[in-house]
Amino acid sequence: MKRIALLGMPNTGKSTFFNRITGASARVGNWPGITVDLLGAKVLLGGEMVELVDLPGIYDLHGFSDDEQVVRHFLENNVVDQVLIILNTSQIERQLSLVLQIKQLNLPSILLLNMSDEAKKFGITVDTKKLSEMLEMPVALLSAKYGLGYKEAYQAITKIVSSSKPVKLDKIREMLSQDAKIESTMESVLKSAVQVPVQMSDNLTARLDNALLHPWLGLPIFFLVMFLLFQGIFFLGTPFQEGVAWILGSFREYALDPLFSGLPGPINGLLLDGIYNGVSTVAAFVPIIILFFLFMAIVEDTGYLSRAAFLMDALMSKLGLDGRSFVMILMGFGCNVPALMGTRVMRSRPLRLLSMLVIPFSLCSARLQVFIFITTALFAPKAAPLVLFSLYLFSFGTALLTALIFKGRFKNTEPFILELPPYRFPTIRQMVLRGWHEVRHFLNRASKFIIAGVVLVWLLTHFPSDVAPASAQTWAGMIGHWMSPILDPLGINQQLAIALIFGFVAKEIVIGSLAVIYGLDGTALMGQMAHQLDWVQAYSFMLFTLIYTPCLSTIATIRSESKSLGFTVFSVVWPLCLAWILSFAFYQGARALGY
Repeated sequence: MKRIALLGMPNTGKSTFFNRITGASARVGNWPGITVDLLGAKVLLGGEMVELVDLPGIYDLHGFSDDEQVVRHFLENNVVDQVLIILNTSQIERQLSLVLQIKQLNLPSILLLNMSDEAKKFGITVDTKKLSEMLEMPVALLSAKYGLGYKEAYQAITKIVSSSKPVKLDKIREMLSQDAKIESTMESVLKSAVQVPVQMSDNLTARLDNALLHPWLGLPIFFLVMFLLFQGIFFLGTPFQEGVAWILGSFREYALDPLFSGLPGPINGLLLDGIYNGVSTVAAFVPIIILFFLFMAIVEDTGYLSRAAFLMDALMSKLGLDGRSFVMILMGFGCNVPALMGTRVMRSRPLRLLSMLVIPFSLCSARLQVFIFITTALFAPKAAPLVLFSLYLFSFGTALLTALIFKGRFKNTEPFILELPPYRFPTIRQMVLRGWHEVRHFLNRASKFIIAGVVLVWLLTHFPSDVAPASAQTWAGMIGHWMSPILDPLGINQQLAIALIFGFVAKEIVIGSLAVIYGLDGTALMGQMAHQLDWVQAYSFMLFTLIYTPCLSTIATIRSESKSLGFTVFSVVWPLCLAWILSFAFYQGARALGY
């Protein structure tokens, strides 16, 4: 009786194919050369009875996991007349290596490309004739789930099995001999030098996961951890921020003002009231930004963010996303751009697009600078962390709302697989390097966007030159007046409107722009804004800044990753509309309640 071995990677539908072709005739049996039982069945193919054996799913024929050793030992010790290789068509570029490894054994083989229906949805096409010629084996498209392509597969299997001649075992053993030597050496080394208990003892990771991954308490604990993180940032960072602001203010008063006093008025104003005020106001908040990323580095490097993705997967799946999408949203807290690029790990294009649509709602470090400045200026020290935490909740809320609204347009069928690493505490060196990376990133952006932005704002607020700076007759005043009908219902005045325009280029420019518009920096600017705005206006402005259009770098990344101009335009228009609606609802609702 001829024997057919069924091979493939895990989660390719191999077992579904086996069950469909064998029906209820499968049996468990042991085989020479291996210590585990495998599933086998006798089936009638082309008038000939053959034995079909379902081998464990493996990633690499030359690997040394238990399943890989089982497959290798089976091929070394049992005559095989034919090999059926099943791959996931939508992941063929990652799974073709296994086919080439089996091909080296010179075993008669047939390649069955399963899940062809899903691949078609993803826009993947396979020229089976050309692929067959290049691999020198029959290739057939298949959908084991829906029973499609079985007729063609049966014909190919029957044709090969009737004419195939088994390869001698000594030739297969010779090809796998190097693996056998490595395996023997590994076994000897491990047996002599390593002791592994039959059951791993309970450890810190298991004990922590009992609480942190609790089905009811896990998410409340996560949000509590994030709230305490913000409390710690403000508690430790505010004194540093005030110290840096005092140093920068003193440097201007005692060094720069005397040094530039002889320059013409417009040049003096551009250098000091424009560039220096703008950049120094943003720079004063660098200590808090560093603390934020140090704290986030601890949370991320400990492995806790992976747990958060696991906890959120059930909810995210109902929104058309998965735990990976949640991880990318968390990555977006640092910068939206690498988070968007991280969606490349998702095979499903609808999942990628929906993830790219929600990631820009993440409260990135650039927005964080704006919110820290305004909360420090207009809210009491005890209220500031709560305000900031509420903005993070709005960040999550708008992302989840967007996914809920558009999940029908971007339907995802890709399974979610996540590895939970053990808990690790980052070293001091890791945390310092992370902080330095963020400072360097800030300085890099300051040398490009912020300086360019504050110079443009200074020009808009000081020209035409024959009118009062920052008055309604300047170019900036004209733009602000034009935008008043749109932003006045949100409580956003003309000065804030100008800052929002430049925030489209980079959110870091917003605070620098305000420093230039008001002609003040540091504590003086905070005092002026506190005098001019109440908390309802401030919160409405922050809510709009949180949600409205992504920065220019983010938009460019969306265009590059999505390869769709239409989707890119939509990713800009939708947040802008949502920002206006939510800010309008908040501001008008608060005013209606008497605030």
